[in-house]
Amino acid sequence: MLEIPVWHQVTAEQFENDIVPLNKPALLKSHFGDWSAVKAGKESPQAIVDYLTTMDRGQKVSAVVGNPEINGRFFYGDDLQTMNFSRASTTLGSALEQLLKLVDQPNPHAIALQAITIRDALDDFETQNPQPLLDSSIAPTLWLGNRAMVAPHYDIHDNIAAVVAGRRRFTLYPPEQINNLYPGPALSTPAGVPVSMVDIRQPDLQQFPNYAQAEAVALQGVLEPGDGIYIPALWWHGVESLEALNLLVNYWWGGQTQGTPSANDSMMHSMLSIAKLSPAKREAWRQYFNYYVFQTGDDPQEHLPASLNDLVTDLSEEQQKALKGFLSKRLL
Repeated sequence: MLEIPVWHQVTAEQFENDIVPLNKPALLKSHFGDWSAVKAGKESPQAIVDYLTTMDRGQKVSAVVGNPEINGRFFYGDDLQTMNFSRASTTLGSALEQLLKLVDQPNPHAIALQAITIRDALDDFETQNPQPLLDSSIAPTLWLGNRAMVAPHYDIHDNIAAVVAGRRRFTLYPPEQINNLYPGPALSTPAGVPVSMVDIRQPDLQQFPNYAQAEAVALQGVLEPGDGIYIPALWWHGVESLEALNLLVNYWWGGQTQGTPSANDSMMHSMLSIAKLSPAKREAWRQYFNYYVFQTGDDPQEHLPASLNDLVTDLSEEQQKALKGFLSKRLL
């Protein structure tokens, strides 16, 4: 594996002009070290719990819980249709209390609170812990738990994640490694998108031999409290929480054109309509996708009037609305 490129003292201008255009992960060393939450996280598990408790609005949050036997690996069940963990509704305060009780246990249940909208759950967190790289409209999300392994998966949005408490090991793979990562089922998933079938902590190369190629080009790094990481959309990433109590805050943005259908949904529809066609038909459709969607050849709008409102050029708002209505009916 290779090391994640490390950047120091990154400014918003540098992030936008130098890091984002590379479309590669970047470790933002100590970028969030001044956060009051990070200072509490560095002090002790009790200190970060006390810090969050003072802000807690008492909102219901979702938790996933796995038996000690899963060794912290939230994953598919044996039938690949169920999961090896259960879901529960709780409050942030109750979850924090339970995590503190488990800190000194050698083999506890694995607990994770995932994708908590901070603006709904915690008072004044953003004011005390500002992020200067992105627009202030981009909302932060909280991830909290004990030692756990989230299997490699991809996000459809760009992502900045800040480690607040504990340490996390990130292992990242470029999108073109999908064939070597052995994705699991697309409909029954641990968290909305397929995850790699490979346990990257102990990869079984007899069962998944191509993983060796993905591992050879993977980027890996351990983030300490105060460190951040930029993960471009569609980069696969596995995340291992290494301490008895871990807290991370992330920001999702971009990754697709605003106001348009999800590219991931479009891919799933294409899987339904094209993937089972004959090889000849699939190859023919590949040519059309290359021309209209990926635009690997000539610009498909170059020979058309610039003022034309069309799917190939630019749709008017009325056309967009009409087309969405037309597609929604055709997809039923």
